[in-house]
Amino acid sequence: MGAHLEFLRDVRLFTRFAESELSALAESLHERRLRKNQLLFREGDPGDEMFIVRHGAVLVSKAIKGRVEQVLDRVLPADFFGEMSLLDGSPRSATVQAETDATLFALDRRGLERLIDTNPRAAAAFFRALVHVFIERLRRSTHQVAEATRWGLEATGLDVESR
Repeated sequence: MGAHLEFLRDVRLFTRFAESELSALAESLHERRLRKNQLLFREGDPGDEMFIVRHGAVLVSKAIKGRVEQVLDRVLPADFFGEMSLLDGSPRSATVQAETDATLFALDRRGLERLIDTNPRAAAAFFRALVHVFIERLRRSTHQVAEATRWGLEATGLDVESR
């Protein structure tokens, strides 16, 4: 457990956790191992857990057309994914496959509910941290939409600033 706690302290999501909150959360995690190229889940699959990469790397991809997949992200140690399905049980929004042999920590809905019941402070810290991440991602995607719109306008030759 000590090595797990040491690692979890480096996960951006848990940097503001008190020691007792981190310990409570660690008890709700379970380990998952993947072999290189092993599929964790496909876009559209049901899901109710999020994952933190402990060792190795996984690729997040999305179907573009037919069998063509576009890699969206490479998730490395101390980063996480899958939190939307954990919170609302929504189908997976992308496919995740191990790029290398990988070890993941998983938090499923049952583990989260146990955390809420046994340590509400740790659960509150977890939800607060997730909200911060969601806000950061929303700001980034808003910026990306603005950039894509500007690029599209420039590519079509429309000069909106001259009006």
